[in-house]
Amino acid sequence: MQSAENPKKIIIAVDGFSSCGKSTFAKAIAARLGYIFIDTGAMYRAVTLYALDRGAISSGIVDEDAVTALLDELTIDFRFNPHRGASDIYVNGDLAENRIRTIEVSNCVSAVSAIPEVRRRLVAMQQRMGRRRGIVMDGRDIGTTVFPGAELKIFMTADPAVRAQRRYDELKAKGMEVSLSEIEENVRSRDHADMTRAVSPLRQADDAVVLDNSHMTVKEQMEWFTELFESRMAELQQ
Repeated sequence: MQSAENPKKIIIAVDGFSSCGKSTFAKAIAARLGYIFIDTGAMYRAVTLYALDRGAISSGIVDEDAVTALLDELTIDFRFNPHRGASDIYVNGDLAENRIRTIEVSNCVSAVSAIPEVRRRLVAMQQRMGRRRGIVMDGRDIGTTVFPGAELKIFMTADPAVRAQRRYDELKAKGMEVSLSEIEENVRSRDHADMTRAVSPLRQADDAVVLDNSHMTVKEQMEWFTELFESRMAELQQ
């Protein structure tokens, strides 16, 4: 989409509610533009998974001090997987792409994300990743906290029941036995937790453009984005 006449690379922030398809949308944008995609939600899930494995979370109860103490021994990196055409996440060198998507991790990730030191560490990591620009980053606080100066901010939303069905279909396709009602309960509880946490709560940035994709296909979303992107780039060149 970008040409020699339009060489400027920008930061694109994609925020919004869980299971809105933010990662799918952001990946498609990055592929279209030749930008780097960074899945910040996967990073918080990685911390949650590591905390579960190390006993810092027990019976759904998150020990904040124990999670914080684990951060110094935790490494997170992304490696491109040519078979998927996307990057997989690794925790301390071990592939964790599928394990971070379980309902157990989903049930605890909002609580882990709300820990101030976890957010501080990961936000700093994300900001380092974006120094070269030409990135698409999705999460909950990209346009408000990580990159408040991002040139293009998109806030995604969709009906909770629609989001729960999408998540259910995704997990079933991976062979996981899950309950649709449990997933919808998780979606709604995560919405509440994300919007009410003390540190970097989920909210729409004042200059973000809203995309409600409840009844939109991926193709329709990309058509919407193409028009928005070209309009914003034209504004930046003026």
